[in-house]
Amino acid sequence: MKIKTFTALLSIVALLASCGQKQTQTAPEARTEIVETSTITRNTISRVLEFSTTLQGYKTVNISPSVTGKIEHIYAEVGTGVNQGALLVRMDQNQYNTTKLTFTNLGVELQRMEALKETGAVSDQTYDQTKLSYEQTKESLAFLEKNTFVRAPFGGVISAKNYEDGELYSGQPILVLTQIATLKALMSIPESYYPDVKPGMKVDIASDVYPGETFPGSIETVYPTVDATSHTFQVKVRIPNPTRKLRPGMYVHTKLAMGQAEAIVVPYQAVQKLTGSNDRYIFLDKDGVAKRIFVQLGQRFDQDIEIISDEIAEGDRIVTVGQAKLVDGSKLNVVKEN
Repeated sequence: MKIKTFTALLSIVALLASCGQKQTQTAPEARTEIVETSTITRNTISRVLEFSTTLQGYKTVNISPSVTGKIEHIYAEVGTGVNQGALLVRMDQNQYNTTKLTFTNLGVELQRMEALKETGAVSDQTYDQTKLSYEQTKESLAFLEKNTFVRAPFGGVISAKNYEDGELYSGQPILVLTQIATLKALMSIPESYYPDVKPGMKVDIASDVYPGETFPGSIETVYPTVDATSHTFQVKVRIPNPTRKLRPGMYVHTKLAMGQAEAIVVPYQAVQKLTGSNDRYIFLDKDGVAKRIFVQLGQRFDQDIEIISDEIAEGDRIVTVGQAKLVDGSKLNVVKEN
């Protein structure tokens, strides 16, 4: 019994000694990463905003008469170029002809009433009623003429045709007329540029269809509101297209020159992307320790890129090599400073 007790005491002593040794052991030092850094400076850049968008006809109108009935004749096909005022559609003329005949008769009647009024042979009330009928029929005839003989409100190209001669017009546009001698494009610009974007500013248009060729445009309208979701505002760009090379529906790239600006530009590879999101960040060397700073990206310049953050100041040192191995708080061994 005494032997078992002694053995148990020895085990307890050994356990206590082991625990004491563990408590006195020092934790391993944090790993130090080898990196290269460079000093952040502000540079003067030529600010150019680049966007992609789709061209639209400057004006597009549905050729839709305000009267229903049979379509007698359509004078244009898809792709036909038409001038302003050109006759596009002739509708059934029965109602127009009847109203025209009534108007002619009322004109004769009104002349007769005017002659009788001068001699006092007709009352003012009868004369006024005849004149009123004449004026109302005149307006009806003008309305019917406009909607029976439908003309192009501007010069353009027929981009759609939905009926053939002799069909009944039921509300769907007979034709669609699109202006292509002038085009437009809508661009969504970040709200931070709202004070600087003005009507009249020049925009360069480029299409992959015409490599190396640039087409001029200008901002015509700056819309007065900012989208609360995307924090962007829209501008309408007017694009002269006298050669008709550009067409509505084309995908184009636009460049808007914003003049000179001061910006922080760093090597593109220094910027990291947070896994699973579109957030971007860099690492600064803060007294030998890595500090992660989230940034917004600005304009790209070949191998460099503009970064924007209130936590970055001129003179800070950014990690440019070895940043992929870092986490926030990593110790740094800077082997090269640029």
